[in-house]
Amino acid sequence: MKIAGIDPNSLSRETLLVLPRGETQIVFRAKSLKDMTEFNAICPFPKAPGKLTKDGFVPNTNDATYKQVMEQWSAKRLGYMVIKTLEPTEIEWDTVDAANPKTWANWEADLKNGGLSQFECNRVTALVLESNSLDDEKLEKARAIFLAGQQQEAASCSGQASAPASTSSGEPANG
Repeated sequence: MKIAGIDPNSLSRETLLVLPRGETQIVFRAKSLKDMTEFNAICPFPKAPGKLTKDGFVPNTNDATYKQVMEQWSAKRLGYMVIKTLEPTEIEWDTVDAANPKTWANWEADLKNGGLSQFECNRVTALVLESNSLDDEKLEKARAIFLAGQQQEAASCSGQASAPASTSSGEPANG
C-alpha cells in the first residue's frame, strides 16, 4: 500500500529517550506497536462473574476477585506494551521473559534493579505511551512540516505566480 506515493512501512516509527549518565547516556528506542492482537490472543479480556436473571446474564463488575483479576490483566497489558515497544533497545531483562506473561509486570522492577530511578522509570513509561499514541501535538507538527514543504515546493516552481493582466498583443490573457 502507498499513500501519495509513500509506503508507510518505509517510514521510521521510532521514538527516543536519552537518559544522561555522566559522560555516557542510556538510550531507549521505542517503536510503536501495530496493534494488540498478539496480546489479546495470549491474554483475553477477563469476563466478570454474574448471575442469570429473567433479563439475561448480568455481570458483577464490583466483584472483589474480578477487580483483582482486572488489575493483574492491566499490569500484564502495560508490561506487554513496554516490552514489545522497547524491543529495539535490546534490553537484557533480569526477570522478564517475553514468552511468559506472568513475568511481564516485572519490567519496572527490572529497570529499578538495573539502576534507574522512579522518575526515570516514569519517563520510560511516558516514552512507551507517547510512541503508541497519536495526539494533537504530533498531528499539528506533522501538518506544519507538510505545509512548509508545500510552500517550498510552490516557491521553487518555475513560472509566474499569477497571470499577466495583458499579453504583448494587448489583449487580456484571461479574456
